[in-house]
Amino acid sequence: MALTPESGAGPSVDLDDVARRGRLLVVESVAHSGAGHIGGPLSAMDLLVALYFRVMRIRPDEPDWPERDRFILSKGHSAIGQYAVMAMRGYFPIEELATFDSGDSRLQGHPDMTRLPGLEASTGSLGQGLAVGLGIALGARMRGLGVQTFVLLGDGETQEGMVWESVMVGARYGLGNLTAIVDCNGLQQYGWPPVPGEERRGDRRDPLAGTHLRGAFEAFGWRVLEIDGHDMEAIVAACADARSAASGRRPTAILATTTKGRGLSFTEGRFEWHAKVATADDVEAARLELGPGPGGAAGS
Repeated sequence: MALTPESGAGPSVDLDDVARRGRLLVVESVAHSGAGHIGGPLSAMDLLVALYFRVMRIRPDEPDWPERDRFILSKGHSAIGQYAVMAMRGYFPIEELATFDSGDSRLQGHPDMTRLPGLEASTGSLGQGLAVGLGIALGARMRGLGVQTFVLLGDGETQEGMVWESVMVGARYGLGNLTAIVDCNGLQQYGWPPVPGEERRGDRRDPLAGTHLRGAFEAFGWRVLEIDGHDMEAIVAACADARSAASGRRPTAILATTTKGRGLSFTEGRFEWHAKVATADDVEAARLELGPGPGGAAGS
């Protein structure tokens, strides 16, 4: 899918091709480091590509540009997905992904803003990113900056109480310039109380345990949009809708339905790939399924 870039947005590229390459970079980088997460980064890849290549007003060669939109990856364990997209967008060389999760790397296992320019927050302890985002959004409004703050959360992460404190406060201060995007992949690493056949870990299939997520956000006064989180046009349109409402007094929640491990036949819908490391055979299989992508395969 090719889209014409807006002012300050990314180049006119096929977003689906970029996402395909990003998924391969994730698998290769985690395999090379011997640690990391795959399922969550793959489910969020289309959201990340749409944000960095089409939605957000950013300057990769000027990461501290005051007028930039802000992005926070609250589900920090998916950092390799963000790094892959940032590398493709030009924040740093793609070759640097080979250093992922090494001790002296700028690309730590969770985002570290003290090491990598372009990161707005250090995340990893789940549930905290939205609070940081609302603080940034409030500060931007007080300073008269016409910027949008986007925060990407996982659906399992919404089990954290701090998320709902932030939802309440965001509405209380009328932060129309704040957008929460929830990666609703419907699968988490650990589960609720045991069910027959899965006594040790519980049921991973419903992170929200039946909670009506849209109703919860709306009850706190948020605008809510529900989309297919793998449909680039829908993602871009929802983010544009959120930006157009920034002058209002209601923050926006975008509930994006996704598939954990999206893009590979052997990872889709399997909780085992939340933090599983790909073998050499897995990497080759991924290369066959995903192809080289624009500019050639990672590591080639």
